[in-house]
Formats: sequence, C-alpha cells, structure tokens
Amino acid sequence: MYELLEEKIDRVKLAHPYKVKAIAEAKIKTDKIDSKILAHLLRADLIPEAYVPCKETRKAKDILRQRMFFIRLRTMTKNRIFILLERHPEIKDKPEVVDLFGRQGRNWLSSLELPSPDNRLLKEQLILLDNLNERISRSDYLVELLSQKHRYTERLKTIPGIGKFFSVLIAYEIDDIKRFPTEKKFAGYIGIIPSTYASDRRLTHGKITKQGNKYLRWALIEAIWPAINKDNYLRCYYERIKRTKGSNQAKVATARRLATIIYRVLSENRDYIVKKPAASYQTP
Repeated sequence: MYELLEEKIDRVKLAHPYKVKAIAEAKIKTDKIDSKILAHLLRADLIPEAYVPCKETRKAKDILRQRMFFIRLRTMTKNRIFILLERHPEIKDKPEVVDLFGRQGRNWLSSLELPSPDNRLLKEQLILLDNLNERISRSDYLVELLSQKHRYTERLKTIPGIGKFFSVLIAYEIDDIKRFPTEKKFAGYIGIIPSTYASDRRLTHGKITKQGNKYLRWALIEAIWPAINKDNYLRCYYERIKRTKGSNQAKVATARRLATIIYRVLSENRDYIVKKPAASYQTP
C-alpha cells in the first residue's frame, strides 16, 4: 500500500502499529472508527511514524528474504529426512560422517531403499532438497553484488559468526545505524530485550518481547554457534550464563551481546577486535 501511494501523492506517513494501538486503543473497532482516529492523530501531528527505507533497499531486502525462505525450507526438508530415517532403526550401514548431506552421505541417501511408502517419501524429499540447493546457489551471485553496494558489510564480517550472507542481511535490515540513538534501542528493535511488568514497587522481567525485526533476530540467533566457536570471549560469556540460567537464556543473552557488538562496530565505524577472556571467565 505504501508503494502504491508514494507514486501518487507527495508524502506518505507509515504509522507504527504498536505505538498507535497504545495511543488509541478502542473497545469498538471498525474500519470507519479506525480511519477517523488516524485522521485526528494526523491532524494533531501525533502519528508515531515507522521508518521506511529507500526503494533500492526494499528491493534488496526482498531478495535476501527470499533466499532466507529457501534456507528455512531446506532446514525443514533435512529435518523431515532425519525423521524418516529414525523410523527405521534396522538401518545398519549409515556412514560415519559429520554432515549427512555432504557428498558421501548424499550418495548413501540416494542408494538407500526403505519400505513403502517411506522410500517414495525419501526420494521426493531428496529431489526437493536438490532443487532448494540449486536455488540457493543461484542467489549467491546476487548476494555478492549486494555485499559490494553496502558500506556496512565489510565491518560486519569482522564480527565472529557473521559471514558473507549474514553481513549482507544485517546491513540491509539495519539500513542506517544512526536511526538508533542507543544500543538498547537497537536491541529493542530486534526484539531480544526482556518484557517488563511494573506494578507499584514491584518490577518483573519476563521472556523477550519478540517485537521488531524478526529477520535480524533470526540472524543473530543463528550466528551464535559459529560465534562462540570462533571467539573465546563470546564462548566464555555463553558458558557462564548457561551454568546459572540454562542454555536457552544463554543463547538470548549472547544474541543480545552480539547486537551490542554490531551497534558499536557500525556506530563507531571500526572493526571488531577479538578479545582474550578474563581469568574469571575461564571455562573448566
């Protein structure tokens, strides 16, 4: 709707849905009432405006999100293949490989014969997996072009866990780091800050809000494992929280730390320098 309107009128204001809801919550909701409320807010200059990147950035984000969609489908397909194999504990000749979908494992899967109908399902899943791999490979060229166009990608690549694709995805989803005045605002935009409930003198923190940019949130969560494998500081940070609060909270906290690193690297225009962990952070 925004793209349709911006071609026809001088300026379009994109309202932030959550903030508008907080200002103008109504028990009776119809299109007519909502339109009237928005008109009054606009007249009084009270519309909380959402950020809209330029058209070129929006096109780039569509390309990256399409590739991310294919990656998610590929992960789902691999999981379905694992489920099919688990139904047949009688399989004895499974190869001892790190990646079942590498060359050796893939050849074994193609030659595997399962009882009907699982054998047909396996063949269909393998065909789908090959198709998705081909589409993802085709998009590598576009990712490389986008990487050369954005000023943030080279800085982001210096951060552990952020490779070529994640650097491009994060750069275009952020667009301009200056629109976030603080690192807390940036973390809030990603949705990896705890929800807060305050009543009288009681303050309670709950699960993360998950409000904001879901693509950035997904990228940071996915980047945790390669990050803690490459950087001792992040690994010790993760292990320290895991010992006291469990793995799930440790993942979220490490993602929040990655967000802080990203914010400082981009806002200060400098590369990330790998730090040695302090003595108190040493893992057993």
